[in-house]
Amino acid sequence: MAIILDIQSASASEDAPDEQSIKRWVSAVIGSKRGDTELSVRIVDEPEGKVLNETYRGASGPTNVLSFPFESDIPKPLPLIGDIVICAPVVAREAQQQNKDLNAHWAHMIIHGVLHLQGYDHENDTDAAIMETLETEILQKLGFPPPYAY
Repeated sequence: MAIILDIQSASASEDAPDEQSIKRWVSAVIGSKRGDTELSVRIVDEPEGKVLNETYRGASGPTNVLSFPFESDIPKPLPLIGDIVICAPVVAREAQQQNKDLNAHWAHMIIHGVLHLQGYDHENDTDAAIMETLETEILQKLGFPPPYAY
């Protein structure tokens, strides 16, 4: 299994994690469930995050993470699972407001985004509980504290 990761930095933030950390967090979610897996992680500032959130979710302002699963009518499965967009200033602000380690919050946002690419969601209480449990298990295996214990 190979993870092909395209990391795009369109942010002035110097707080973003390095490529090795992002790949480790993505790998913790993907595991050995798939063959080759390809995805993009784009790190943005608030203006781009705001436009994307308003355009694709109809929500005002930037958000921490957006996921864009790849969907295709091609009968043969492709390794591409989609794209994740993370707004660096929002992640930094949330970490500070929630008294979380910044690196732990970045890991949570990457894991959260990849789970969305795999079809997990939190639109209702049952789905949210499933997704939050998975996030917590993955983060704890990586040595991070539970993300919802603030």
